[in-house]
Amino acid sequence: MNVQLREKLLEMRAKDERMREKLAATGELFDGYAVKMEEVHRENAAELERMIKEKGGWLGKSLVGADGAEAAWMIAQHAISLPEFARKCLKLIETAVAENEAEPFHLAYLHDRICFFENRPQKYGSHSDWNEAGLMEIRELEDEEKVNEYRVAVGLQPLEKLTWKNEEPGEKKPEDFSKRRKEFEKWAKKVGWRQ
Repeated sequence: MNVQLREKLLEMRAKDERMREKLAATGELFDGYAVKMEEVHRENAAELERMIKEKGGWLGKSLVGADGAEAAWMIAQHAISLPEFARKCLKLIETAVAENEAEPFHLAYLHDRICFFENRPQKYGSHSDWNEAGLMEIRELEDEEKVNEYRVAVGLQPLEKLTWKNEEPGEKKPEDFSKRRKEFEKWAKKVGWRQ
């Protein structure tokens, strides 16, 4: 195991979590994509990309330990303003899962996240967002009848067993859903998720 690489990944994850906590406390985290949060995500993604290039593949469990591999996945998961990088990571994680170097749920979450940003139905039901009624809901599913089968196959609980919370502490439903949707669409086009 590469202890130095593992420690760097854990440090990057902690940096992300500290900024998230800070912005959640002020409410900035829930008002669009906070500039300071995006800066951390971009910095972490650039460093992860460098590490991947240097090592020639995904930073899996045997290289950086289970917690290091999970930190790498979280960094990829949070690189939402870098679509090509997220897609590249998805392919690398897919290979890593097949080699038992990454957890299957890592693949599921990143797959659904990419689907959400590309405005496609998700396979595993891991991504939720506000709806027009001001409630948090699981976004559109690829196959409602098979979703639990897909979830169980990657180690996730069936949807009906989830303990659902409507929002994070400090998060409020959007005051103007239409405005929020338009701002999101504009951002998704700007960064390259949508045409």
